[in-house]
Amino acid sequence: MIFRRAVVAGTFALLAAVASAAVARADQAYTVQGQDTFLDGNRDVHSSTVYRGVQRLSITRSGAATIYNARVEYDRTGEGGKQHQRASFSSTLLPSGEQKDGPGDDPDYLTVLNQPFAVQLDAPTMRDLAHVRRAVPFDFPSPMTGATLHGSLRRLADAMVGTRRAMGIAFEAKGPLHGALPDHPAMQLAGTITMKGTAYYDYGSALLLALDATLAIDGNLDDTAHRSPVSIVYTRSIHSAEGSEAARIVPVPRRT
Repeated sequence: MIFRRAVVAGTFALLAAVASAAVARADQAYTVQGQDTFLDGNRDVHSSTVYRGVQRLSITRSGAATIYNARVEYDRTGEGGKQHQRASFSSTLLPSGEQKDGPGDDPDYLTVLNQPFAVQLDAPTMRDLAHVRRAVPFDFPSPMTGATLHGSLRRLADAMVGTRRAMGIAFEAKGPLHGALPDHPAMQLAGTITMKGTAYYDYGSALLLALDATLAIDGNLDDTAHRSPVSIVYTRSIHSAEGSEAARIVPVPRRT
């Protein structure tokens, strides 16, 4: 599973921006769910792995730097049965504005810091996004191959995520894939990658409250003996937690 940050063209640095303002919340709990599905040419499920767990994001200061740490405990259920796993990931925002990822041990890409949307936005980005009225085109590197994905970003209606009002953002992008996948190094694929996602950010702290993202690969598997069509779909859903339950997303009616 690869969901990496990317850079949106123009002023909308949504996928790379991290807030540099004072940290409003030092601790945030999330629920996490996900599924990796491998389909053959007949669209029959060849294999499926399901993830379900909880995680906690902590935000601390070290001098002028802001440090984000996410820790996840989850069950991984697949062909080998159910396994209890732990994962972690950290990211540091330097005073220069440079963001450095790591250390990290998140092989199933379940931490909130290891996703295509930033965990927190800065004030200028929130202001820019508030004025988006139509889809904005953008390009960013493929998380798997580095090839350019072309897509668009758009505003969603505001929503209440649990008890907090949030700004909604959606994006979709598509591009080519040629080569092996990191989690399937023996596979040589030629096809396309499509990424879709939505994210909701708290108006008060600019913190990510809810993320739903899908990465789909459609193409042909070349094992030198024959070529066969395959489809691989990765989904991740990370929502702020209220107690042990995921916060609900309730759209806010537009003002007329």
